[in-house]
Amino acid sequence: MGRRVPAHQLLRHRGPGGLQAALGGLTGYRRGMFGRRRKHFGTPADKATYATLHTASLATPSLREGLTPAAAGKASKHLRDLLGTAAIAICDSSGVLAWDGVGGPYESNHRVDAKAIAANTLRTGRTHVLGPHDVACGDPQCPIRTAVVAPIVTEERVVAVLVAYSPRSSAALVRATEEVARWVSGQVELAELNKERTRAMEAELRALRAQISPHFIYNALAAIASFVRTDPERARELLLEFADFSRYALRRGGEFTTLSDELRNVERYLVLEQARFGERLMVSLLIAPEVLAVAIPFLVVQPLVENAVRHGLEGTTGAGRITIRALDRGSEAEISVEDDGAGSDPEVIRAALAGQATGDSIGLGNVDARLRQVYGDAYGLVVETALDAGTKVSFRVPKYSSGVHASA
Repeated sequence: MGRRVPAHQLLRHRGPGGLQAALGGLTGYRRGMFGRRRKHFGTPADKATYATLHTASLATPSLREGLTPAAAGKASKHLRDLLGTAAIAICDSSGVLAWDGVGGPYESNHRVDAKAIAANTLRTGRTHVLGPHDVACGDPQCPIRTAVVAPIVTEERVVAVLVAYSPRSSAALVRATEEVARWVSGQVELAELNKERTRAMEAELRALRAQISPHFIYNALAAIASFVRTDPERARELLLEFADFSRYALRRGGEFTTLSDELRNVERYLVLEQARFGERLMVSLLIAPEVLAVAIPFLVVQPLVENAVRHGLEGTTGAGRITIRALDRGSEAEISVEDDGAGSDPEVIRAALAGQATGDSIGLGNVDARLRQVYGDAYGLVVETALDAGTKVSFRVPKYSSGVHASA
């Protein structure tokens, strides 16, 4: 790096007539100064804060998987970086989930003792500081002389412990280990909540399948049977559509699908329903191509279409129109299903959304609950209806949402 020359000296050295060149040099000086200033992150405290937050962010994805050996193993290196210790161990009642730090004979000396060291904290839930008498292995070259053992707690239950090994203990290390263990506890609790959310959504989906299947299967098979003698080729095509519909609706695994796949299954459903109702069932679609790839919860559109068919046609002798829209709303997609049927009493719809329906509105409460579970309360169903005025059910979803990915 060249020596910095103050601007006044630069002008003086260049002498009369060298003002333009001097200003050029001054400009270069300032450019270089500003360039270096851009690289300057801030004070040492700023840098330390950034490094800490960055390291914590690296550990977060693994901890959100729960305290499995694989997840703990991936997170342990970052947790040791946070504490700056010679080694750390994560232990639960079954033994050592993860170890990171000094290796070779030093690791073998201490890893086997980690479960015993963790036992007291696992039992009491209190932080313990252990000295050389409890921790040191006798090898004078080993950097491990003390250990701080802090509990990892979820729902007021000690599920594991974090053991920080170092050459010496201090009040600062004890506080730091407790804070890191408390932060890990929060991540593990979030992992448990995610698992509970997934189990709840799977249960809701199973309930929806059980609710839809008997009603639809009976009507679909009856429609197919009506063509077996009069139009065998049509019956065959309908059976293939029914098979594809059932394969999609009853598939295992995956909470999410693309709007494109969901609409394709709606198309299969409508083909089967048109076999029942013929020209009485009219369908209009307005679909923006930009939203076809958006990931949405599995089976949230078809139940709305099934409700529209029932409210628009069943129990009547006239024709009915179903209008399905999927519109681009910037950062969101808006999906709506509308029928021009008899409409409903708003109080009946409120009961359906509260999960108190008696069968008149298939799956409305289920779909509404799953949308809110995934995206929050601002993204539930919106139902516009009145007696003799038809029904419109709509919902919005973000085009991109963390954790929402269509299954292959």
